[in-house]
Amino acid sequence: LGNAFDDQDMFDFQERIQRYLGTDHGIAFTVEPKIDGLSLSLRYEHGKLTVAATRGDGAVGENVTENARTIQDIPHEIQNAPDVVEVRGEVYMSHADFADLNARQSERGGKTFANPRNAAAGSLRQLDANITRERPLRFFAYAWGELSEPLALTQQCAVARLAEFGFQTNPLTQRFDTMEAALEHYRLIEAQRATLGYDIDGVVYKVDDLALQSRLGFRSTTPRWAIAHKFPAELAWTRLLGIDIQVGRTGALSPVARLDPVTVGGVVVSNATLHNEDYIQGRDSNGDPIRDGKDIRIGDWVQVYRAGDVIPKIADVDLSKRPADAAPFAFPETCPECNSPAVREEGDAVRRCTGGLICPAQAVERLKHFVARKAFDIDGLGAKQIEMFFADPILPINEPADIFTLQARDSANLARLKNRDGWGDKSAQNLFAAIDDKRTIGFGRLLFGLGIRHVGEAAGNLIAARYGNWAEFTHAMDQAQDPTSDAYADLIAIDGVGQVMAQSLLLAFAPGAERDGIDRLVAHLTIQDAEKPKTDGSPIAGQTLVFTGTLERMSRAEAKARAESLGAKVSGSVSAKTDLLIAGPGAGSKAKKAADLGIKTIDEDQWIDMITGL
Repeated sequence: LGNAFDDQDMFDFQERIQRYLGTDHGIAFTVEPKIDGLSLSLRYEHGKLTVAATRGDGAVGENVTENARTIQDIPHEIQNAPDVVEVRGEVYMSHADFADLNARQSERGGKTFANPRNAAAGSLRQLDANITRERPLRFFAYAWGELSEPLALTQQCAVARLAEFGFQTNPLTQRFDTMEAALEHYRLIEAQRATLGYDIDGVVYKVDDLALQSRLGFRSTTPRWAIAHKFPAELAWTRLLGIDIQVGRTGALSPVARLDPVTVGGVVVSNATLHNEDYIQGRDSNGDPIRDGKDIRIGDWVQVYRAGDVIPKIADVDLSKRPADAAPFAFPETCPECNSPAVREEGDAVRRCTGGLICPAQAVERLKHFVARKAFDIDGLGAKQIEMFFADPILPINEPADIFTLQARDSANLARLKNRDGWGDKSAQNLFAAIDDKRTIGFGRLLFGLGIRHVGEAAGNLIAARYGNWAEFTHAMDQAQDPTSDAYADLIAIDGVGQVMAQSLLLAFAPGAERDGIDRLVAHLTIQDAEKPKTDGSPIAGQTLVFTGTLERMSRAEAKARAESLGAKVSGSVSAKTDLLIAGPGAGSKAKKAADLGIKTIDEDQWIDMITGL
């Protein structure tokens, strides 16, 4: 879910929904506590529990069916349900049960847990279901996935159906007709937070009307119809011991605060992000003061919080405790790793190393990103192993392609990997097998794994979905090097891409060392085409559409999302490749160009008729 941190964020969320739907009518919301536990999906077929899986990376989860059967709140069978029901909810542990578990673990000399969430996650993922059975796990149901038939017409009624099936649902879940009333309920839940007996880290708001949820759909990774309103973060004071400069995969010099360890929200924090040199100096990227303009110096007492209950940050500085000899922090103007100039370009919030891939820090961080869980996710080849191989003079990994030649180079080497300290024949063979397993990779994962600046996981999937296959994409990148080309216009028309990301992509795929490295990598891979939306019966599947003028019955964003869900490509410009133009009032040059090219043009009413019922 996306996050909100104050009332204005929530009103902005409501306005985004209204703008997307093209309406100024009020929106009803269902509001529920956000349980701080582990997400679990339960699949029932003909009333019987068949599979239980954790959320994993959002696409692939961990099968924990036998463990889930030991949780008393999870029924093994449900009555009067659709043939297929996927129930989603949260596994958690109450404060009292958590204290009892840790006491028992301590008595036995076993591992104790830092917080109830960790205890719940560790208990559910046990290899032995009998251990899970002994752990006091609970489950709240709050949503659903695959259904053979709808549960209800509204979120509230659908949750009531889950309760009828025998699931525990949260009694604080309520429906409200206005955002103002929903925010009052947020404050009520916040006031009751300490007495609930279990951890929550915010409140979730969902559009109540399921038909509107369907119209709103999803962005690449989050629903447009739901958001998590986080509670104010817990604060703690500690001493700043030092400031380290880390160099990331895109060359950004990132300052990190080394802290005297302190517990914040049940987690021990010893480091915190300092973002950039402006942040240290007490300014934002626009030059406006933050923390009342107070800078951060080594030796200061600082107030720490976890943003979104995840990332440690510094909220304030106690100037009354500042040491007399504390000096303003001098941000380096050269890279601490390769001594290349570190330049801050106009409009950029960070200073960047200009060394490129000759900078060892950038090269190794790109490799770490490449093997990360959401990228290639190679078992047994994590950050520690990457650092080892990067520094290895005999069997080095200097670029991603080297990973896929590792076994061949090892077999030709006298100093075999299996004979080295920390390795053996089995572990070496396991690594080579894990690498071979990733020679086939999804298009979107590959794009994300390349570590191109501005191209995150969501953008990688969007771009992959737009072009479909690697050959089509690389051909388009070649054509789009010309900023006046249709290929360039199509690239920047992709949701969430724009000119800044487009320039990063085009730089990576322009002729040169970076493109050569990508080509060397791709020579070892089989790249799976992007998954296509289900478009059975769609009259526009495979076609290229252009919208122009004013749409009155749906927003431009909704029309674009709807077209793409039906298998069409939406372009920002009319060309000979355009199949259909949808023109509203005020259509100008695009309508004229379409007429000159003989491209079919329809109005919004015809467009609505075309997609109704699909």
